[in-house]
Amino acid sequence: MQPKIALVGRPNVGKSALFNRICQKRVSIVDEEAGITRDRIYAQADCFGRPFLLIDTGGIDETAGDLPFNDEVKKQAYLAIDEADAVILVVDSQTGPTLLDQEVARILLRHKKPTVVAVNKIDRSDQEGRIHQFHSLAIDNMVAVSAVQGLQVAELVEAALRLVPIVEEETPIIEAPPVQTAIRVAIAGRPNVGKSTLLNQLLGEERAIVSSIAGTTRDAIDATITVDNQEYVLIDTAGIRRKKAEKEVVDKFAAIRTQEALERCDVCLLVLDSFEGITAQEKRIANQIEELGKSCVLIFNKWDLVKNLKMEHAMRGIREEVPFLTHCPTLFISAQKKRNLDKIFPAVQTAWEDRRKRISTGNLNKFIESCLQKYHPPLITGKRLRIYYMTQVQIDPPKFVVFVNKPDLMVDTYKQYLINRFRETYRFSGCPLFFELRGKEVRSVTGAPAAQEALL
Repeated sequence: MQPKIALVGRPNVGKSALFNRICQKRVSIVDEEAGITRDRIYAQADCFGRPFLLIDTGGIDETAGDLPFNDEVKKQAYLAIDEADAVILVVDSQTGPTLLDQEVARILLRHKKPTVVAVNKIDRSDQEGRIHQFHSLAIDNMVAVSAVQGLQVAELVEAALRLVPIVEEETPIIEAPPVQTAIRVAIAGRPNVGKSTLLNQLLGEERAIVSSIAGTTRDAIDATITVDNQEYVLIDTAGIRRKKAEKEVVDKFAAIRTQEALERCDVCLLVLDSFEGITAQEKRIANQIEELGKSCVLIFNKWDLVKNLKMEHAMRGIREEVPFLTHCPTLFISAQKKRNLDKIFPAVQTAWEDRRKRISTGNLNKFIESCLQKYHPPLITGKRLRIYYMTQVQIDPPKFVVFVNKPDLMVDTYKQYLINRFRETYRFSGCPLFFELRGKEVRSVTGAPAAQEALL
């Protein structure tokens, strides 16, 4: 079992900067403004060959009162403390011990958690004397560190891991079936469409803060779940806003994290508000998913609140506005009432399998032959398109090369005919398809140079 170590402390002491330093990658958003981190953020880390799970938390402030999300942030931090095997209490050496530091220390002492105090922002050796002022917290283990410069961070982690005994795993008598490669699933959409509620319901725990205030989620939150022996990594993202709506620096960082989440996922759950349907913002997100070559499952959330509207009517606008979404599995759910949530993972599994599907060149050539027999390409200035053969050159996402006499003779109507027949024959549910035309004069479908691929 991997030990779990939680970073806790009052707001704005450098927990997220220390979290990123230990993980050696930018996971949590770091900003001078207090209260940036709200949810629990998890990341795998390693210290001299011993792996562990690190948890970043929001700042605990018992005096904040009615500040937005304060109670929810504290609840997430307390859950991390209960879950952790050891705790690193982060304090600020520049301000010295405060009443909030003492309150957090008392909370940890009441929980009887093994704790190390990380006296942060000690950037020079002559500043290490500041560590002694924190003996008032009544916690013996203390390490002077600098999250920004990385000073003594390894010593800090070692001190925390020494508080967690190494448990040797017993070899089971009956081995469980092997778990397949984890499927990375990003939950994307506009702000306040129910993404965090959906994540919590799928996990069966309050993993992310849920609020009616748009923009509650800021970091990309990873959570792992196994369903029917298949592991899924669920990534809750910040709501993708219009560029003009990104007024704060934190909003821009959140948008960058969301973009990164889309780039590293296999399948994206595009969550829509059933009341509002698809908006210009969702169209932009859908086009982004398609351009990145990611599979997509379309989720109409809050369907329980919709009256006198058929599912077919809700889908009609989708087909007209974004043709790619026509080929995506579509589910009408209620995350809050857990309606149809059991259909999500099978749909994700199907989309993931289809994007990794490979079709033999022989079958593709039979497909082309049947298409040509049913509907010949039109004559253009006395010349007709000839298709020699077709082959698949890549999976995940699937890419195909079609060899023809002259790519310029491929008109849009015939191209759409081939795409529709291809979808009918091979499905590729929720998956964008990439085609490249090659001829004597090697050009793509759009007339661009050969190096450019055409997205169909």
